[in-house]
Amino acid sequence: MHSLTEENYLKAIFLLSQKGSSKITPTSIAEQIGVNAASVVDMIKKLSNKKLINYDKIKGTKLTDKGEKIALTIVRNHRLWEVFLSEKLGYSWDMVHDIAEQLEHIKEPDLANRLDKFLNYPMYDPHGDPIPKSSGEMPATVKTLLSEITPGKTCRVFAVKDTSPVFLQYLFQLSVGIGVKIKIIDIIPFDGSMTIQIGKDKKTIVSNKFAESLLVE
Repeated sequence: MHSLTEENYLKAIFLLSQKGSSKITPTSIAEQIGVNAASVVDMIKKLSNKKLINYDKIKGTKLTDKGEKIALTIVRNHRLWEVFLSEKLGYSWDMVHDIAEQLEHIKEPDLANRLDKFLNYPMYDPHGDPIPKSSGEMPATVKTLLSEITPGKTCRVFAVKDTSPVFLQYLFQLSVGIGVKIKIIDIIPFDGSMTIQIGKDKKTIVSNKFAESLLVE
């Protein structure tokens, strides 16, 4: 049996690897979880002793097969709960993450599979993140940022990189959600800010930080 804290660390390392981090350091783990680096060093020792991670000062941290299996289970639980909270209980997408953080650690072994079936086997959570299958297989996703789209092109929002409540609330105010079409009208060379058209007729100017926080196709 693994503690809630250990599971959170394994999940954090998994998410960092999914972001394409070439080297997962104690500092990057600390930033992901929101703790100090000293706490991370102690936990790395614990997880290494349990054969859940491999750690090397030069190569960084990597999950073992056993550690990755646990991390995938937690991520699967979390994202399924987010779908349930959003679709069945009507929670807004800026609220589901914190609640799912609590629900993801429920140990009932068949609960995730029953939840998956009840929800009709969703492939993505409300933020567009892929939901691992029970086999551990991950649905395909996209890596193109809104900031990479050239003027005159239209794209569709696929996922949100920044899932902080303040950003999700801002997107809601702009009527931007998963599946919404965005056309790039102009890009300002000075700072990379964009004039965009949301849907059919809503035009606004967004920052480069905004454009680098949306994945599109």
